[in-house]
Amino acid sequence: MRKWLLAVLPFVAGLVLSAPAYADTALKAAVNSDQRLEKNTARDAWRNPYETLTFFGIQPNMTVVELTPGGGWYTEILAPYLRDNGQYIAGVYNPESSRANYRRYAAVFQEKLASKPALFDRAKVTVFEPPEQLQYAKPGSADMVLTFRNLHNWMSYGEPVMRDIFRSAYTALKPGGVFGVVEHRLPEDREQDATASSGYMHESYVIKMAESVGFRLAEKSEVNANPQDTADHPGGVWALPPSLRNKEANRDKYLAIGESDRMTLKFVKP
Repeated sequence: MRKWLLAVLPFVAGLVLSAPAYADTALKAAVNSDQRLEKNTARDAWRNPYETLTFFGIQPNMTVVELTPGGGWYTEILAPYLRDNGQYIAGVYNPESSRANYRRYAAVFQEKLASKPALFDRAKVTVFEPPEQLQYAKPGSADMVLTFRNLHNWMSYGEPVMRDIFRSAYTALKPGGVFGVVEHRLPEDREQDATASSGYMHESYVIKMAESVGFRLAEKSEVNANPQDTADHPGGVWALPPSLRNKEANRDKYLAIGESDRMTLKFVKP
C-alpha cells in the first residue's frame, strides 16, 4: 500500500499544480454585467476576458494597473471588480500633453469614467506617457500590471524606451507581482520591422525584453490564439475586426478570420 501511495502522490500533485484556477464569481459577474457596452461584450468571444484575467491570477483585493486602457474595454470589467476591496489604476496619457491626439485620448477616457460614476468612481487615473512620464504607481505598490494590445504602439518610441516601459512595470510591482501581456503575434519565421508597423510582434522579442529588465516568464497561454490569422494582411492587423481598415475589400474574409492571433504571457517579478 505504501509503495502504491508513493507512486501515486507525484501524479496527484501534478494534477493539483495543473488544475485551473478557482471559479471567481465576482469576476464572472463583472464580465457578464449588463453595465458593459454591447459593442464591447460583442468582442468577448475573441478576447476571452474571464479566462485571460484568471490566467494572470487576478483577485478582487489586488492593486492592478492597466497601461493605456484606450477607450476602456477592460476598464468596464476591472474597475467594478476591484472597486470594493482592491484598487484599479489606469495609466493614461496626460490631459495636458503637448500632443493633441494624446489630450484627446485622455479626454475620451475621462468621459468614460464620468459616464457611470457608480462603477468607476474609485478608479484612480495616473499619467503614463512614454517616453517622458513612466512613473504611474509608487514603486513596489502594485500586485499586477496589465497591458492589452499596446506593445506594437510603444515600438515606435524605439527599443531603449520600450525597455524603459518594461522596467517601469517591474519597478511598480511588488516582489511576486505579475506583469500580464496580450499582444498581436507575428510568426517567428517572419521579419519584424523596428516599429512593428503591421501591429504584430514576435513572442520571442517580448519575452526577451521582459527578461532583460528582470522579469521571469511564469507561463504562456493560448487562450487568445487564433490559428486562422496569417498575420499577413494589407493594412496590417487593423484589416481584421473590429477595425476593418480595408472597409469593403475582403470584408467577409476578415470577418471570417475574426480578431488577431495573440500571445498571452504572464511574467513575474522575483
